[in-house]
Amino acid sequence: MSDIFTKYKTSINGLSASEVQKRQTESGLNQIEEKKPTPLIILFLSQFADILIALLIIAAIASFAIGDIIDAGVILLAVLLNVIMGFIQEYRSMRAVESLKGLITKTAVVKRDNEINEINAEELTIGDIVILEEGLKVPADLELIEAKRLSCDESNLTGESESVKKEANDTLYMDSNILSGNAVGVVKAVGMQTEIGKIAGIVQEEDEETPLAKRVGRLGKILSAIAIAVCIAIFILELLKGIPIVETFMTAVSLAVAAIPEGLPAVLTLTLALGMNEMAKSKAIVKRLLSVETLGSCTVICSDKTGTLTENKMTVVESFYTNEDKTHLIGKLCNNAVISHDEIIGDQTDGAILRYCRGHDCNLERVDEIPLDSNRKMMSTIHRLDSENNIVLSKGAPEIILDKCKYIDNDGNIEILEAETKQMILEKVGEMSGHELRVIGFAYKIRDENEDETNLTFTGLLGLMDPPKKDAKKAVSDCINAGIDVVMITGDHEKTACAIARELGILTNGKIITGAELEELSEEEYLKIAKDIQVYARVKPAQKMRIVEALKKLDNIVAMTGDGVNDAPALKKASIGVAMGNGTDVAKEASDMILQNNDFTTIVKAVEGGRKIYDNIKRFVKYQVSTNVGAILTIVGTSLLNLPLPFNPAQLLWLNIVMDGPPAQMLGIEGAERDIMQRPPETGDILTKNTLLQILFLGLVMAIGTIAVFSWKIYCGADTKNAMTVAFTLFVVYQLLNAFNGRANSEKSSKFLYLGIIISFLLQLLILYIPQLQIIFRTTPIGIMDWIVIALVASTILIAQKIMDKVMK
Repeated sequence: MSDIFTKYKTSINGLSASEVQKRQTESGLNQIEEKKPTPLIILFLSQFADILIALLIIAAIASFAIGDIIDAGVILLAVLLNVIMGFIQEYRSMRAVESLKGLITKTAVVKRDNEINEINAEELTIGDIVILEEGLKVPADLELIEAKRLSCDESNLTGESESVKKEANDTLYMDSNILSGNAVGVVKAVGMQTEIGKIAGIVQEEDEETPLAKRVGRLGKILSAIAIAVCIAIFILELLKGIPIVETFMTAVSLAVAAIPEGLPAVLTLTLALGMNEMAKSKAIVKRLLSVETLGSCTVICSDKTGTLTENKMTVVESFYTNEDKTHLIGKLCNNAVISHDEIIGDQTDGAILRYCRGHDCNLERVDEIPLDSNRKMMSTIHRLDSENNIVLSKGAPEIILDKCKYIDNDGNIEILEAETKQMILEKVGEMSGHELRVIGFAYKIRDENEDETNLTFTGLLGLMDPPKKDAKKAVSDCINAGIDVVMITGDHEKTACAIARELGILTNGKIITGAELEELSEEEYLKIAKDIQVYARVKPAQKMRIVEALKKLDNIVAMTGDGVNDAPALKKASIGVAMGNGTDVAKEASDMILQNNDFTTIVKAVEGGRKIYDNIKRFVKYQVSTNVGAILTIVGTSLLNLPLPFNPAQLLWLNIVMDGPPAQMLGIEGAERDIMQRPPETGDILTKNTLLQILFLGLVMAIGTIAVFSWKIYCGADTKNAMTVAFTLFVVYQLLNAFNGRANSEKSSKFLYLGIIISFLLQLLILYIPQLQIIFRTTPIGIMDWIVIALVASTILIAQKIMDKVMK
C-alpha cells in the first residue's frame, strides 16, 4: 500500500486542498475534451471541394447557358443530394464524442485532508483517494489500495459480459460498474489520459475515404480530363472549319455535358440507398451511405467470438454424476445468479448452471456464504437443513473440489473417495476439458466442527461452453468461398478460442496468437506473420486497432466487429466498423454498420449485398462511359471526315438525359449475379483494363455505325436535318440496346430495366413526331425504311457485346 502512496505522491488521508489545485492545473480536469468543432456552415460548404462535384456544377452552368433549364436542375439536385450525404457522414463523428462525454460519472466520493466528501467528478485529480461501494460507477482510472469481495462490470469498455473480480493493485477503469463489494483506490489517470479519454481522441479523428469514394474520385478525374481534352480539340477543329465561334462553343459545351457522368452521383445515391434499405430488412443498419459497398470489397472480416459467432449464452453440454439429484441441488442453491424473464442477471456461468438445475425444487434457507476468489477457485454456501444441522454446498474448479473431498456419494451410498476413483474422475475432467469445456465440480457435507470446506462429499461434474450459432459454420464457409479471410479475435482462453474456431472452419492451417505474444512482437515482426494469423486469443480490446492497422498495411479492406467503448478506435480505423446491436452507444457511433441481431450470418448477407451494389455501379459506369466514348468518337470522326456534326447541342443534351435516365437508373437495381459469392473480392478500379477495352470497342461500334448511316443518308440526297435525325435516333437506340447488354446474370433479374428501355424509347418517339418538340430538337419524322436500317445497325451492339464476352473469357 505504501508503494502506491509513494507512486502517486499521496497518503491514506488524501490530498490537501492546495495540492488538489496544483495538480488540477498540471493535469487538467477529469473531463472528455472535444476538438473545436467545425462550424456547420463550413462543414457543409467543404463538401463542394470535390472534383466530381465541381465538374457537375460546371455541367449545370453549361446546361443553363445553352437554355436547358431542366437538365441543369437535375444536375444540381444530384449535387445537393451528395453534399447533404457527405455533411451527415461527417457530422456523425461529433455524436460519438458526445456519447463518450455522457459516460463520465457526475459525482465521486473522495477522501481529502482526512475528510470524506462527495464532489463533482470533474474535480478529481491524480492522487485522489476514491471510495467505492456496490452500485457506484468508477469516476476515473484507479489503482486499488484495498478491495473486499469486489467484482465489477467492465462490459461497456471491454464488451465482455462476465463480471470481473478485482483485488488490491488491480486497475479499475472509468465507467465500470461496481457489482458487489467495496474498495478504496487512488486516481491514476483523469480526463483524456484515461482509457476512455484516449478512445475519445481517436474517435474524433476524421474518417478515411471509403474504397468506393476513392474509386469514384479517380474515375471522375480520368473522365473529366478526357472530356476537357476532347472539348478543346472539337472546339479547335470546328473553328478551323470556319464554323461560327458561338455555334462551336455551344457544341463543345454540349459535348462536355454529354461526356461528364453527372448521372453517376444520382445512380450512386439511388443504388446505395436501396442497398441500405435491403440490408436493414436483414437486421444490418448501415449508417454511412458509401459503406454499403465497402463490405462487398472487404478481404478480411475480423470477428469477435462471443455473441457474434457463438450464442453468448454459457450452456451445460456435458455431465458426469455420482449423484445427479444432489449435484442439481448444489447447482441451484450454491449460486448467486438470478433468472428474470428468461434473462440471466449475474455471472453467466452461475446462470447457465441455474438454468440447467432450476427444475429441482428445494427450500433450504441460506445462512452464510464463502464467496469465490481467485486463490481458492471455489465458492460455498451454508443452508439450514433442519433445526439442528446446516449443510455446506460447494462448487468450483474440479481439481480443487476433489482435493477437498474425503467421500463420494454414489446415489445415496456415502463411501470413502479412493485414490483410484479420484484418478478416474480426474481423467473424466481431462476428457471434458479436452472438448474445451469449462468444467465445474460439485460437493457437500453436513456442517461439523471442522472447517467448512474440508472433508466434502463429491457428487458430480458439469461441463459448460458458449456454443457456436447454428448458421455460423455455413456463413464462415460462404466467406472462404468468396475469397474472404475470417479472423477470430477474442478475449477468451486460447484453447476455447481454438476449439470454436476449428469447429467453425476458421482455424485451418493458420497461426494462433495470444494478446501477450502480440505485445512482444515488433511492428516488423508482426507484419511478417499477420496474414497467416487466423485466431487471436486473450486479446485486449485496445490491441484490436493494431490488428486492423497491420491488415490494412498489407493492402486488405478490413471489416471489424465490436461492442465495447474500447472497441471504438478499431471500429473507427477499420475499412468498415460493425457494431453489435446490444453494444455501447460509443461503439455504434464510431461504426459504419450496426448488426441488430449480433449475428455473423448478417455480415455475410451484407457482403453479398455490397457486392451486388458494386456490380450494379460498374454496370452503370460501363454503360454510360461507353455511351460517352461513342458520342465523342462520333463527333471527332465526323469532324475529321469533314462531315457536318451529326448531333446538335439540344440533341446531345437529350442523349445525356436518355443515358442518365430510366435505363441507367434501372441498371443500378439489377439482381445479384449467380456467382456473386464464389469469386474473390474486387479491390481494383471501377474501370478495369478489360472493362476499358469493352468500352472502347462498344464506343467504336456505335461511332462507326452512326457515322456510316449519317454518311449514307447524306450520300442518298437526304437533307442535313433528316440525316441528323436518323443518326441521332440510331444513337439513342444504340444506348437502349447497350443497356440491355448490361443485364445481370441473376436468378432475380430486375424487370424494371425493360420498363426503363420502353419509357426511353417512347420519349424518343415523342420528339420525333410531336411538332412542338421537333422545333426544340430540330428533328423530322422518319419513315419505316429508316427504322429498319436503325434496327439492323443498332443490333450490332448486341453482337459486339457477345464477341467481347467470348474474347474476355
